Amino acid sequence: MKLSGLQAIIPNVQLNVRNCGSEGGILNELVGADYVQKERKFPQNFGHASDLTKIQKSEDAEGITLRLLDGDKILTLLAIFIQKHLQELRSEVHWLSSVNFGVVQTAYANGASTKFLKENLGVEVVLTPTGVKHLHHKAAQYDIGIYFEANGHGTVLFKEEFFAVLTKTAPSEFRTEAAYKAARLLLAISDVVNQAIGDAFSVLFLVESALQYMNWTIQDWDAIYKDLPSRQLKVKVQDRAVLRTTNSETKVTHPQGLQSAIDMEVAKVTCGRAFVRPSGTEDVVRVYAEAATQDEADCLARGVAIHVHNLAQGVGLPP
Repeated sequence: MKLSGLQAIIPNVQLNVRNCGSEGGILNELVGADYVQKERKFPQNFGHASDLTKIQKSEDAEGITLRLLDGDKILTLLAIFIQKHLQELRSEVHWLSSVNFGVVQTAYANGASTKFLKENLGVEVVLTPTGVKHLHHKAAQYDIGIYFEANGHGTVLFKEEFFAVLTKTAPSEFRTEAAYKAARLLLAISDVVNQAIGDAFSVLFLVESALQYMNWTIQDWDAIYKDLPSRQLKVKVQDRAVLRTTNSETKVTHPQGLQSAIDMEVAKVTCGRAFVRPSGTEDVVRVYAEAATQDEADCLARGVAIHVHNLAQGVGLPP
């Protein structure tokens, strides 16, 4: 309910609070990342789909289609926003030419986002194992580091040394007004974000600020790149410890033969990518697959899941 009180503070942003518990029911039921982002289902208790800015009617016979602006889209938006101002500073302030800026993702990041960051923005992208603790540790090694999981958990980190120098730099040391404004904006970003761990409020405000500053609509943001269709599945196994991975959880080392089986399935589809990893909480193996079409992604996920069941001591009937 805290959001309701913010309308008076930021009148230029129209807030429409949903799923606040005022209409009864169970708060936050069937609305979280597992339900919406992983299972691709419409969130419950949010009203009709056509009322949401993140939902658009498709141009074909599919009707209303879910357009989810997830952690990958948030990361990409903030990378564009920050890089724009960092480049302005680098061209005007000599000591900023050595400032390193990078983004951190996990293997769950959609391949289209990683490709855009590398090829269109020229940003350094590194992968870590799943879990905020791994992403945070890696992002902290940059002067400015951004990390977001695909489910939306993440933040922006500023190294203390970079922040201190930027704060102490006198206005006269900036050769142009644009460079000075860029410095002030980066400092403002550091004030908005929660650098300790990240939180939904600070990310929400930063996203809205970036969109307004660049005069972008939700549709402009969504059009940065088109997600590759993906599918996530779970396979029950006797003991998840039988499956071991390497290379930031993108490759399987044990059981033997599973990685080559995954590679064989990936080769069957266009723009295919797949990986498996053991759950951290239950005896299941999580399967992620993406491809050029949803049918191919679904087929790839099922094929990989069958190999996991056969080679990693699956429980019950094959997927």
